[in-house]
Amino acid sequence: MQLAYKNSTIHYTDKGKGAAVVLLHGFLENLSMWNAFVPEISKRNRVIAIDHLGHGQTGCIGYIHTMEDMADAVHAVLHELRIRKVILVGHSMGGYVALTFAELYPDIIKGIVLQNSTARPDSAARKLHRDRAIKAVKKDHTSFVRLAIGNLFSEQNRKRLSNEIEALRTKALKTPVQGIVAALEGMKIRKDQEVILHFAPYPIMLVLGEQDQTLPYSEHADQIHDTNVELVTYPEGHMSHIENYDDLLKRLLRFIKKC
Repeated sequence: MQLAYKNSTIHYTDKGKGAAVVLLHGFLENLSMWNAFVPEISKRNRVIAIDHLGHGQTGCIGYIHTMEDMADAVHAVLHELRIRKVILVGHSMGGYVALTFAELYPDIIKGIVLQNSTARPDSAARKLHRDRAIKAVKKDHTSFVRLAIGNLFSEQNRKRLSNEIEALRTKALKTPVQGIVAALEGMKIRKDQEVILHFAPYPIMLVLGEQDQTLPYSEHADQIHDTNVELVTYPEGHMSHIENYDDLLKRLLRFIKKC
């Protein structure tokens, strides 16, 4: 489905009936990352998956796509579908969008899953890494994408999941340079949203990987100290929906039912 939005279009899918679950993909991904989850979740829920700005079949609207821009695009889809309450499931950048959405539209939220994501902003070192990434993308986006996708998996899974990794690279390479740069710029300037973890009146589940090179476990696990956030820890990397599919699906279904 397509929604006209700010001289561009937003692409999304809508399947099933029941309480609404919105699936938000990560950087260099698109809504197809949820293909293995939608059939099961949609048995009891209405499932909306959305391509973020500059990703998949959704167009770009500027040089920088802030997390607020992306959250507003999500809200536009929900407004179009007349959905008033949602459970948000966000992978990586999708988690940043989910938290920003919760800040902008708190009354809509029934629960949030932050999969391989964080409420913390980029550190100074991480911001420099983003700047280097932007330069690399502008110089040779193919090499950047191929390297970036491989690094998302734990080392022991790179061989075992080589076919899946290559398929992800093929999809990621379809992301336009403008979309990649706009997302990197937006993630670099996102705000600290740990306060949501401490005071949200709805359930939150945080999923982290012990070998995640993108979000090192030791730097992000303690953000839920003195909160009611449920922590799920896997021994692998940044791609829990692939590396730990079976268990993650069970936990998502359980969390959605709880909400």
